[in-house]
Amino acid sequence: MKGKVKLYISLILLTIVLTIGIIGFIIISDETFIDSLYMTVITMSTVGFGTLHELNQTEKLFTIVLIILSIGVYGYSVTGLTEYLANDNFFQLLKYKKMQKKIQKLQNHTVVCGYGRNGRQAVIKLKKFNMPCVVIEKNKTIIEELDLNNILYVEGDGTDDKTLNEAGIINAKSLIAALPSDADNLFVVLSARQINKDFTIISRASSESSFKKLKIAGATNIIMPDKIGGEHMASLVVTPDLVEFVDKLAISDECITNLEEIAINDLPSDFLNRTILDLDLRKKTGCLVIGFKTPQNEYIINPEATTKLKPNTKLIVLGRPNQIKKLHKVL
Repeated sequence: MKGKVKLYISLILLTIVLTIGIIGFIIISDETFIDSLYMTVITMSTVGFGTLHELNQTEKLFTIVLIILSIGVYGYSVTGLTEYLANDNFFQLLKYKKMQKKIQKLQNHTVVCGYGRNGRQAVIKLKKFNMPCVVIEKNKTIIEELDLNNILYVEGDGTDDKTLNEAGIINAKSLIAALPSDADNLFVVLSARQINKDFTIISRASSESSFKKLKIAGATNIIMPDKIGGEHMASLVVTPDLVEFVDKLAISDECITNLEEIAINDLPSDFLNRTILDLDLRKKTGCLVIGFKTPQNEYIINPEATTKLKPNTKLIVLGRPNQIKKLHKVL
């Protein structure tokens, strides 16, 4: 900041010296504005071009004073510029501008508001699956960490519409509100839903009272980390084998995916309005269809083979990693 202030002061001083020179030559030498500007510039720059006429004693003294002033201002300007560059402000600004251009080109990315414990875990998971994401954070220390890890970010408050737009929210596929305050998350969800009506919003919540409010504000899903953690620990006591089995199915790494979601809209058009039986995934890939999501966002567990593949529906498929890879090749 100090280097930037010096740069501004330098520009002001240069302008003042230039003005003094022009006015001085107009008054002392009775020159036109253009001739006075010319004389001032060649004097300040010390390029050595010839004068317009032979200078008298007064003009010579004025020129000497102008040269001394110019040298002093140049010295101050060089110091300010060096200090500004030494503090990395200039290069940091260029880097941030370059990153902003990259963010604005993103499509179907995820915006993560807050890089605390939950936000950090979300980004790690997204990066494992090579899904582009942008973090919104205002903590300077955390921003330095994001910079070191080459994570795209926007410095600012996630509750601010301007910051959300800088994160490319209009082109985003989803948003994760992971701020520590439920009130802030509520504001983020409300603002984000107004900007992008169609994308998925997942919000963190600490209290039961915030759950309904976040739903009304436009959150697609609401996660309560403390509640989930407690329920998971209790489940390990009640049904430990079942919980461990489900954990094995969970997507923990791109190399050991056991569950896959298939959007029917992404399949070739000839699959539309056909049945699960027509897909014959079990024979072709070894995978099993264990779930079906309707256009009304209702889930059917273990759907019938005669279930039709309509637009805006999804299949949940179970298989071993090699079978899931085969599924990707077939579809």
